[in-house]
Amino acid sequence: MIQKKYFIIACLMALTACQHGRTYFPKDLETQDVEIVRFDRALLNVNESTVGQDIRVLYDEYPVFMPLWVEDILGIPSWDTTILEQQLPKFLEDTLYGFKQTNALERELFADISDIQKPLKKAFTRIHWLYPEMEIPTLYLFISGFVTPIFMEDDLIGIGADMYLGSDYEYYNRVVYEYQKQTMRKECIPVDVVSAFLFRTLPYTSSKSRLLDQMMYRGKVMYLVAQLFDDLPGYEVMGWTKEQWNWCVKNERAIWHLVMDKRDLFKTESLVLTSYLNDGPFTSEVSQDAPGRLGIWLGWRIAESYMAHNEAVSLQELMAEPDAQKILEDSYYKP
Repeated sequence: MIQKKYFIIACLMALTACQHGRTYFPKDLETQDVEIVRFDRALLNVNESTVGQDIRVLYDEYPVFMPLWVEDILGIPSWDTTILEQQLPKFLEDTLYGFKQTNALERELFADISDIQKPLKKAFTRIHWLYPEMEIPTLYLFISGFVTPIFMEDDLIGIGADMYLGSDYEYYNRVVYEYQKQTMRKECIPVDVVSAFLFRTLPYTSSKSRLLDQMMYRGKVMYLVAQLFDDLPGYEVMGWTKEQWNWCVKNERAIWHLVMDKRDLFKTESLVLTSYLNDGPFTSEVSQDAPGRLGIWLGWRIAESYMAHNEAVSLQELMAEPDAQKILEDSYYKP
């Protein structure tokens, strides 16, 4: 339903990630403001008895976001307010699919959002220092009806708050796979938002489509994300469990030798790329014990080794380097 937008979320360090090594940011950076618009509150305040009037208010107060939400989440033409008046109360009050229960829990868990505002301000302050030309997006909390956690449009990012109610939330069993629940927690929002922003603003520029090129691009982005959230352990940045992270660390040498023996780095087949880079219960090209997106983790590890061996290289230069082969060779990566 949201084809032109994307949510890409997507691992480094030995046991805790980014707690040691190079320091990239001054301590006295001027804090940048990150605006989080509470569209979720306005939406949940719609009353069935005054739905027509309430919809007009939403269009007046959120002239950019409201049409996007109506079309991309409800699948209704934004101009068709007649259908919207019929469908919106059902969307907010449905009990069969758990929307009413979910909306009530969202009100409770997101009554205070300071716990996500603080890390987002820190991350975007650092991004602004690295890339002062980048415009900090306006963030909108919204209710998605279990459609999507993140969507992007121009200079805004929408956050589907109902997709972050806790990994054990009962209604998620109906809409997602078990392995996807790990990141459906409120504390995952800052990393998800910043990752999506960086993948969009720092696009893939290589002319090659080998696994090596794809995994180094994504691994570099995750390395940068880890620096922005340097107080988070690596498994949280990656969206894994601690056990998954530790398995990869323990088996890193065997993983790398297997990848090299199979010459997977130089393959371009979609099935190989999907196995290593896409989310899933495991990475089939390696092992059913290997978590999904293992290729991104390998790219992240290589990027870390590259930066450790090339101290004159800045974060901006790392991100701008399109030659994955050069990064690999100059990383001296030998797990």
